Amino acid sequence: MIDLRNDQKVFVEEAYKHFKTDTLTRAEINSFYKKAGLKNPSWLKTDKYKVDRGTYKLPLDGKLTDNEKTMEVPVEEKKTEAAYVVSSLTGNIVPKKDPVFVSFGNYPDVKNIIKSGQFYPVFITGLSGNGKTMGVTQACAELKKELIRVNITIETDEDDLLGGYRLKDGQTVWQNGPVIEAMERGAVLLLDEIDLASNKIMCLQPILEGSGVFVKKINKFVKPKDGFTVIATANTKGQGSEDGKFIGTNVLNEAFLERFPITFEQSYPTAKIEKKILTNTLKAAGKTDDKFVDKLTTWADVIRKTYFDGGVDEIISTRRLVHITQAFAIFDDKMKAIQMCTNRFDDDTKNSFVELYTKVDAGANAESIMEDQKKASLAEQMGDNDSESDDEEDSSGY
Repeated sequence: MIDLRNDQKVFVEEAYKHFKTDTLTRAEINSFYKKAGLKNPSWLKTDKYKVDRGTYKLPLDGKLTDNEKTMEVPVEEKKTEAAYVVSSLTGNIVPKKDPVFVSFGNYPDVKNIIKSGQFYPVFITGLSGNGKTMGVTQACAELKKELIRVNITIETDEDDLLGGYRLKDGQTVWQNGPVIEAMERGAVLLLDEIDLASNKIMCLQPILEGSGVFVKKINKFVKPKDGFTVIATANTKGQGSEDGKFIGTNVLNEAFLERFPITFEQSYPTAKIEKKILTNTLKAAGKTDDKFVDKLTTWADVIRKTYFDGGVDEIISTRRLVHITQAFAIFDDKMKAIQMCTNRFDDDTKNSFVELYTKVDAGANAESIMEDQKKASLAEQMGDNDSESDDEEDSSGY
């Protein structure tokens, strides 16, 4: 096809590859160029290539009329005409079932929304490590539903989400972004850590309305396939993090947040559920230790209650408990596992957490430990007040 322009070569090659024949109807041509994101091949739908009523033959021999040979492609159109759509994902993208997972909290509701097949955007908020993302993933795994997960950052923009031009085999091609891919596949789109996004996330406004989106770069309107929906997870409610615990989170546009009909507030699982999760984690590693699991959940429960009472600045998440049991399965040393997995905290917090576990391991119950914690906290506050009084006396000269 040496006499064909580059855009014409692309159409002929892709159409022949798709239909496995060189004779196409007008309807097939129109359907294919729109689906592939190519410019309307009006040059093909002429008497020159007509073989029957409404039927045309692809010029595989590369022969064009002299007039067609001299036609120039406008500079601003070359990029689009030379491009064709490449799917960014192939094969089965249904998540695998996790043997450790245990259903709790909002999981049944999330699963029912996905199962309904309706377009119904959901916002899930909650502290770190409490199973927000895993719940969505496992709901899709159970329902055998395709899932496309996108981890949002401050740099995420329209090109990352909707798609852009990429270089493939020396040629510029259009590559679908995860959002367009999910829409065309009827998959669940998971926007993870949505509160880290900048205002560039506003390109999703029409998509969150369920009406489709016009992709201006390829001059194509994409309508969502049945079953497509959007689920967003975040540590905040899109209002930023006043306590500074979640650095980098941003205040999201109110109009954007209004596109989510419901918000689930995800809490940590109960001690009973966490025991099942940790037991499953050890079982997956070929170990069992019910006493250790029991002590870990008691330890975490005391820390969380102290955290919510304002006694400590850090918390032990469900994810961290899983990390500890995994470390124990590898090193077969409980205290080593706890110490390694609490090393991420500052020294005072880490030492406090380790000391607290030794009390739990020694047989102290949660109530007595909580009482000791409150007394220690009160004593510390009294000490701080005494220090302030001493400072005042010193500064006054008495």
